[in-house]
Amino acid sequence: MSTPAGGAGGPEAMSRRQLLRHTAWFGAAVVLTVTGGEVISHIGGTPTATAIAQDPHALRFVQISDSHLGFTGSANTDVTGSFSRAIDQVNALGSRPDFVMHTGDLTHLSTSAQFDQVRQMLRGLRAGAVFTVPGEHDSIDDHGQRYRAMFGTGTQGDGWYSFDIKGVHVIALVNTLALEKLGHLGTDQLEFVRNDVAGLSADTPLVVFSHIPLFAMYPAWGWGTDDATQALSHLRRFSSVTCLNGHVHQLFTKTEGNVTFHSATTTAYPLPHPGQGPGPVPLTLPAGRLGAALGIRDVTYRTGRHTLAIRDQKLA
Repeated sequence: MSTPAGGAGGPEAMSRRQLLRHTAWFGAAVVLTVTGGEVISHIGGTPTATAIAQDPHALRFVQISDSHLGFTGSANTDVTGSFSRAIDQVNALGSRPDFVMHTGDLTHLSTSAQFDQVRQMLRGLRAGAVFTVPGEHDSIDDHGQRYRAMFGTGTQGDGWYSFDIKGVHVIALVNTLALEKLGHLGTDQLEFVRNDVAGLSADTPLVVFSHIPLFAMYPAWGWGTDDATQALSHLRRFSSVTCLNGHVHQLFTKTEGNVTFHSATTTAYPLPHPGQGPGPVPLTLPAGRLGAALGIRDVTYRTGRHTLAIRDQKLA
């Protein structure tokens, strides 16, 4: 295990109607308590949600995703400003998170200047640690070399790693470097996953981060990972597995047995719901509505309960 310093293969695809029902949560502040593979929802700010979030012994982390620094377009004319507001929102949470994870597409064009800007901005986060995984926009033309030069210290292979914190085992995967259409992990990374969890007890809670979903959310748009089932086969013996991804720029939840998948929203610009329009192109929303489509994810886990509370918050 290492800690950094700095679908054809997924479950069966859902119908378009099912996708739209789940993505109706887009932009909402919702708390999901995941217990034994069952998702129970609460409205953010309820006593249940507050009690979980304020437990001083709990693991608390924040997911941010798809900042796309360097993007220019009408969908968001100031992605740097919205990313800065997201950082401010993290810093304004009721307690300091144990870590923050950025789940990829830190930049839009993977230039050295854009990576440096992201790194400088991430240093403003008040958190125990800051981690990242790359998106496909972070590996344009160089197989992720500039990304790893900036954020890859202490990682293995093409940037994957794992660590343990407060009773939870965290795995950070890279599925954006060998894209035909779908995400891809590859033989070396699949072997890493197998070896990484081999010595863990089956009651160890697992949290898995990747950029592209590890399930077949919408393969026609590349929203899935072709060899995800092989990775998940090593995780299904565990009683609690939560997979968190970016890439799709909208909230989505799917539960399959003991594995729950949560797609995050973005700090940059929204994408259409699956099947609405010709493809995943940036959406320009009416004036005043962009903030409701952007946000951060605040997650809390109480040791020994195999329970995650996930609160998705609109960007202030």
